[in-house]
Amino acid sequence: MAVFLGIDTSNYTTSLALYDNESKSDISVRKLLPVKEGELGIRQSDAVFHHNRQLPVLFQELMDKNSEIITAIGVSEKPRPIEGSYMPCFTVGTGYASVLGKALSVPVYTFTHQHGHIVSALYSVGRLDLMGKPFITFHISGGTTEALLVDKDFNITLVAKTLDLNAGQAVDRVGLMLGCKFPCGKELEQIALRYDGVVKVHPTLKDGNCCLSGLENICKNMLNKGESKEKTAYFCLKFIEETLYKMAISLKEKYGNLPIIFAGGVMSNKIISKSMKSRLDCTFAKPEYSTDNGVGIACLAEKSWNNANK
Repeated sequence: MAVFLGIDTSNYTTSLALYDNESKSDISVRKLLPVKEGELGIRQSDAVFHHNRQLPVLFQELMDKNSEIITAIGVSEKPRPIEGSYMPCFTVGTGYASVLGKALSVPVYTFTHQHGHIVSALYSVGRLDLMGKPFITFHISGGTTEALLVDKDFNITLVAKTLDLNAGQAVDRVGLMLGCKFPCGKELEQIALRYDGVVKVHPTLKDGNCCLSGLENICKNMLNKGESKEKTAYFCLKFIEETLYKMAISLKEKYGNLPIIFAGGVMSNKIISKSMKSRLDCTFAKPEYSTDNGVGIACLAEKSWNNANK
């Protein structure tokens, strides 16, 4: 048996996880970074400060649940696998991983936050077998709205994206209009679930890419015209759903019937996932593995360790 530690210090969450390669199970701890009421995000300097405070506490919590020796460590070092991708918050995780690696005399492997999201999604639905096969994944969050073609060597190619606002940003902006607390996803979903009517949405694509900035203005106009909070919240989520559906259909036409996996914080939304699965042959990560977490990074560490010890 071998146990692998995953560390992810994203822009919104401090995450740690252990993956046991014998039982194929995980232990995960995480904590959201505090965001001041009414604000739409957090400054990187504040994110770095809070990660430094939260990591030792979470690590102690994780070790209290585990008696096994750590075999190797994985850590997310940047948001995405592209040139110039960088956020200071990830340096906290890499620094912590480096120190732990030297203290424990174990290897440290670096990955991207996006790779972690993808593998966490695969792990949550029992599809780690797709690592080594081509598939399409949607990474939909506050910082990313992208469709990615993943090849058999786990290289990622961007094949569709938002041209303006990210889906998670739209959710948060509409949520703040409705009096939700940032991050607004869960609260907006609860408001939307109280609506039992039907809405008509007409998103448009540009060469397979989407535009979501208009959604904020539409929702603002709905409220100004006296529409209920419930209908406005429901409209917001259905607009995002229809946008992603059209993007997926466009990609199927282009790349064939590859497996489609939806991951990222926005994809934990039950309204979107339930409806989308009834319309499209696709898989959604389990909600607890859609949001930022260290499980995918821990699984990637296990894979890298196995490759290094063949």
